Amino acid sequence: MSFSSRLALLLSPMLSVYGAHAQTSPMSVALLPPTPASYKAIGQQTDENLRAHVLSQWFPRAIAKDLGGGFDQNFSENWANTSKGERSVVYQARLTWLASQAALRYAPEAERWKQYASHGASFLRDHMWDSQYGGFFWQLQSGKPAREGEKHAYGIAFAIYALAAHFQATGDARSLDMAQKAFRWLESHAHDPKNGGYYEALTQQGKPIIIAPSTEQPTDVIGTRYGYKSMNTHIHLLEAFAALSEEWKDKTLRSRLSEVFHLVRDTVVVAPPGAMHLYFRPDWKAIPGHDSYGHDIETAYLLVEASTVLGHPDDEQTWNVARALVDHTLEVALDSQNGGIYNEGDTFGAISDADKVWWVQAEALNALLLMHHKYGRAMPRYWEAFQRQWAFIQGRQIDRKNGGWFGHVSKEGQATPGASKSSGWTEGYHQGRALLNVSKLLKEMST
Repeated sequence: MSFSSRLALLLSPMLSVYGAHAQTSPMSVALLPPTPASYKAIGQQTDENLRAHVLSQWFPRAIAKDLGGGFDQNFSENWANTSKGERSVVYQARLTWLASQAALRYAPEAERWKQYASHGASFLRDHMWDSQYGGFFWQLQSGKPAREGEKHAYGIAFAIYALAAHFQATGDARSLDMAQKAFRWLESHAHDPKNGGYYEALTQQGKPIIIAPSTEQPTDVIGTRYGYKSMNTHIHLLEAFAALSEEWKDKTLRSRLSEVFHLVRDTVVVAPPGAMHLYFRPDWKAIPGHDSYGHDIETAYLLVEASTVLGHPDDEQTWNVARALVDHTLEVALDSQNGGIYNEGDTFGAISDADKVWWVQAEALNALLLMHHKYGRAMPRYWEAFQRQWAFIQGRQIDRKNGGWFGHVSKEGQATPGASKSSGWTEGYHQGRALLNVSKLLKEMST
C-alpha cells in the first residue's frame, strides 16, 4: 500500500469527527503522525475553516453604510443583523485587523480585502478618534460617545493594532500616523512613570479614573475595578506595541514594548505553576483572584511574539515561561473526557466555569502548535493535544447549520439555542488569528 493510501486510511476517522457534529469524543480521535503530509492535510482544513466560518461570515455582511460607516456588530444565531447603531472601538478594530490580515494572506483577492480593511480604518480615524481631546472613544451609540466619552487603554491598544496592520497591508500612511498619534496619547495620558505600565480607564479629557464614579458602577468597561491595573489590558498593549514596532522604529515605543513585556512575563505570570494574576494595585501588587485559562494560553503566544520583535526569538526564559503557561493549562483546564479547554477556575484546577468559549479554544489551538513546533521532536504531547483540540473545534464549536463558530458550548459540547454569533465582544479576531497562524505554520512545516 502506498504512503498516500495509508495516510487516507489514517485521515478518514479523523475527518469524520472534524467534518460534522460527530458523537465520538474528540479525545478519542485517531491521531496522525507528525509528518509533512499530516501537516499539509490539517493545514488545508484550518485554512478552509478560516474562509468558510470566519472571513465569509463577517465580510461583507458587517460592512455598514449608515452612521459614517464602520462595521455593524450585532448578528443573531442565523446572522440576521440586529445592530442598533452600536460601534465599539474593540469590534471596529478587530474586524479592520482581520480584513488587513486577509489582504496580506490571499494575494489574488487582496484588493477586495484592502477595501474592507480601509472601510474600517477610515471609521477608526474619522469617527472613533476624539478630534477635541484625542484618544479613541470606547463606544459610539448612534454616532455619539457613550459613557460620557470614557476611554480605555484596552480599546486604544486594539485600535493601534488594527491601524498598524492596515498600514502593513495597504501602505496607507494615514493609518500609521494615527497609530503613532494614539501611542503618543497613551504615553502622555495613561503611562505610569512611577510604577510602570498604564492606567486603564480614562475620562474623555484623558485623566485616569482612579475612583469609581458611583457605588453602582465599581468596574470599568472591561470589568476591572477603577484605579487598578489588569492582566487583560497589558497583554493586549504588549500585542499592539509589538505590531506597531514592526512598522515604526521609535525609541520610546521600543522602550514601552520592553517595559510591558517584562511586566507581563516577570510580574503578571507566575511560573511555576504557569498561571497569571488578573488584577493589580497601581504598584503591581497582585490582587488574589481566579485563573483565566484562555488568557494564560494566549499569553504564551504573545510573549514569544513580543520577544521575537524585541530581537530575542530564542530567549530561553521567555520560552520557559510560555511553555509553563501551556503546560499548566493542559494540566488543570483540559477536559479529558469531552475535549476542549474550560473557561475559568482556580490555579490548581477547581473549575468555576466549565463552558467551552470560542476564543479560549482558538488560543489553545494556536499555542499548542507553537509548542509543538518548538519542542515536538522531544515531546509528542503538544501535537497530540493540538489534534484533539482541532477535533473538538470542528466537532463541537462550529455551527454547521448557520455557519461560524458558536460563542459558548457547554462542558459536553452543546450550544445554547438562539445565542448570537456577533456582538461588541464577539467577532472574528481570536479564531481568525489562530487559524491564520496555524494554517501558515502547518504549511511551512509541510515542506
